[in-house]
Amino acid sequence: MTTETTFPRQYSRTLRFTLGAPRSFTVSPDGRRVVFLRSAGGAERANLLHVVDLASGAAPFERVAADPAVLLGSGEEQLTPEERARRERSREGSAGVVGYATDAGAALAAFALSGRLFTADLTGTAAGRAGELPASGPVLDPRPSPDGRHIGYATVGGELRAIAADGTGDRALASPAEGEQGEVTWGQAEFIAQEEMGRSRGFWWSPDSDRLLAARVDNSPVQRWWIADPANPDRPATEVAYPRAGTANADVSLAVLGLDGGRTEVDWDRSAYPYLARVHWSAGGPPLLLVQSRDQRRQQVLGLDPDTGGTTVLHQEQDPVWLEPHSGVPAWTGDGRLVRIADVGGARVLVVGEQPLTTAALQLRAVLEVGAEEVLITAAAGEAAEEPEIGEVHVYRVSTAGGGISRVSDHPGYHSAVAGGPVTVLSSAALDRSGATVRVLRDGGPVAVVASYAEAPVLTARPLLGLAGKRRIPSAVLLPTGYDRDRDGLLPVLMNPYGGPHGQMVLAARNAHLTSQWFADQGFAVVVADGRGTPGRSPAWEQAVAFDFAGTTLDDQVEALHALAEEHPLDLARVGIRGWSYGGYLAALAVLRRPDVFHAAVAGAPVTDMALYDTHYTERYLGHPDQRPEVYAANSLIADAPKLRRPLQLIHGLADDNVVVAHTLRLSSALLAAGRPHELLPLSGVTHMTPQEEVAENLLLLQVDFLKRSLG
Repeated sequence: MTTETTFPRQYSRTLRFTLGAPRSFTVSPDGRRVVFLRSAGGAERANLLHVVDLASGAAPFERVAADPAVLLGSGEEQLTPEERARRERSREGSAGVVGYATDAGAALAAFALSGRLFTADLTGTAAGRAGELPASGPVLDPRPSPDGRHIGYATVGGELRAIAADGTGDRALASPAEGEQGEVTWGQAEFIAQEEMGRSRGFWWSPDSDRLLAARVDNSPVQRWWIADPANPDRPATEVAYPRAGTANADVSLAVLGLDGGRTEVDWDRSAYPYLARVHWSAGGPPLLLVQSRDQRRQQVLGLDPDTGGTTVLHQEQDPVWLEPHSGVPAWTGDGRLVRIADVGGARVLVVGEQPLTTAALQLRAVLEVGAEEVLITAAAGEAAEEPEIGEVHVYRVSTAGGGISRVSDHPGYHSAVAGGPVTVLSSAALDRSGATVRVLRDGGPVAVVASYAEAPVLTARPLLGLAGKRRIPSAVLLPTGYDRDRDGLLPVLMNPYGGPHGQMVLAARNAHLTSQWFADQGFAVVVADGRGTPGRSPAWEQAVAFDFAGTTLDDQVEALHALAEEHPLDLARVGIRGWSYGGYLAALAVLRRPDVFHAAVAGAPVTDMALYDTHYTERYLGHPDQRPEVYAANSLIADAPKLRRPLQLIHGLADDNVVVAHTLRLSSALLAAGRPHELLPLSGVTHMTPQEEVAENLLLLQVDFLKRSLG
């Protein structure tokens, strides 16, 4: 007897088919080693640290540098609440070695397991030896010095410490003062830096390995929320420092800490520029800081003198809407020129020194690597490109001398890369295959393929990509497997968007559309539309949502739906919509404000009251609630409760500390007070991340049942 594996259970068990896939690559500067993480199978959560040896003249050889099962022995990994919170911020669901850092030569790696500090030799000269150092844990985010002689690490108690790589000399470089315990941390990123800014680090080694630049975070100004577990009333609520829109943020400052015990405070105008968005310290120049005003319309790139703590403005920008912090910049070239990403003439371009090196033909996404003579970037086709290349992202090399541009990725799809010296690791996903292929290139030619053990999905996604409506909205349509229009006729429609900032769903990658295909196979025509506000198109496209989430993003879903109905078998008399997070907000918004178009909605973890979400995100798009209360009212959903006349299913994890369950409960209470029937599905113990395997299948089946009942 065999038990059929269903897609929902497989999707959850494999963490969206990421388990067993290689990830988190580092390439040594001499091109001799590629370091990465990968679990032993498509349903195995524990990552092992691997190395591919690329010694000249020898065939590539892959070996395990660190195995958590060997290092920890029997028993499961024990995580502190602080480590669980870090993983929640990064949406990390795997186990084992979930992150690591190396020295400058990628010869030594450091990582934490169960709050304990481990290092691993990556060169093979010590027979791949990995072992534990006697650190004062629980340990967070350990990082070797560039010369590999010391390991810096933060602790749950708020200290920043250093220990020699041989295990001697462990000492505190900075500690919370008396009375600051529980409020002040050194060497850790604050909540909104991790959740919204894309900065997970809190300390940075000097290129000379003799000192560190460290963030001091004081959470005492931040209001406290308590996340309870109603299913277990014997457990105390968890206290969370949550900076709600319009309230105080954590106070973030910097200091240069010497291994000899010295400390130099860093000085910049923190009242005018309180957000520390990026830090970069390399041999190309002094440390760089990217700091932003609270409204994110002004930012400065500062050069820091680590001897005095003084800062100098190297570049400053203003934007009437907002300024986006980008991955990989600011940075220095080897010869001391500033590398940044700027919005110029309606395009997002690469700038080195004062010279733009790309044009409106490319929409820059990130800087991946700054080499001696080239910058490695990812970019999508810009609005000035001849071909739209819907959902594609490619890797390019840009010469810093003359601005010559060459494309590294040679096939349609969604690509990213990591480089070191002559070696590039290129990860490529496409519509014609599942998962991603990882190739190791030397001087542009392939030398190795890093194997993936990820499971093959039990279904095949077949998205039809296109541009919908007058606004040319990137869209995907998925029909049931085996659908025949003459036989099956028009289909009920399921809109399946994210539809907001930072969330691109229409990608030229098969795995991105698996859930949509599963819903299609339940009898729907599924439509995914990346309207204004989503990334990858142009600065103006992203900024169109300023002060108007509700009108702009909902209008684009309607436009895409009606335009696609002209060429696909969509029954506009039966239209449902589902989504999670911003997509959940959009789904609830759709049935509340456009019941003429949308006939049922499933809203998962929706933000229903914008005043309950965090400062950095909400104030960027909607302004400060004290200055624009009418904007917050217009974009929130609570007051719309009496308008509901379509079926609405609300789903929310009770342990969510990002979009707290109060959002859904307040909307549900308002609906009840208005006498509007709805369904509410609370998920005990579930955070903002994907639910556990044992509930994932039934959760999706309940949504399908609700949609079929509601759409007839």
